[in-house]
Amino acid sequence: MNTVDKNAGKKWPWIIGLSIVAVIGFSVGTVKVAINNPVEMSEYGMQSYHTYDDNVNEIINAKITFDKNYIVAFLTPQIVEKGTVISYKITDKSHSVINDAKVNVVLTRPDTTKLDLNLTSPTVSNGVYTFSPIDLPKAGRWDIMAKISIGDTQRYYNFKADTRNPNTFEF
Repeated sequence: MNTVDKNAGKKWPWIIGLSIVAVIGFSVGTVKVAINNPVEMSEYGMQSYHTYDDNVNEIINAKITFDKNYIVAFLTPQIVEKGTVISYKITDKSHSVINDAKVNVVLTRPDTTKLDLNLTSPTVSNGVYTFSPIDLPKAGRWDIMAKISIGDTQRYYNFKADTRNPNTFEF
């Protein structure tokens, strides 16, 4: 005796229909996650990554020229949430101090630019550029980006530090 299932052909339209609904649901979910968690624009080199990519050869050549003539030391031993003082010492290769450099610093979080702190107008004494003490709005990891210009030469610096661990410091 041969029994034939009369409902065998009715389940495939349901499976296909549910699969289509699931794919649409996952697509909508993906779009919602992307909207709620936007990608932050990279500000490496204190400029958009498009500008950085367009001018990368000039930036690299400027770095090489700068490094042939100047020495920059980051003097801040660690960053803390309250009262962080950012300092740099700039000398030429013969260890003569440089007091006429232009130093721009941005403290930024790696995950957002909304908490960026722009530091300008440092006090200069004997080649040491010191910015006023700042309070960081959030504990954790911070990138300390600087652009140092002396005459026609310039150099970008990027330090990574963490307020929670003084031993976490990366150049």
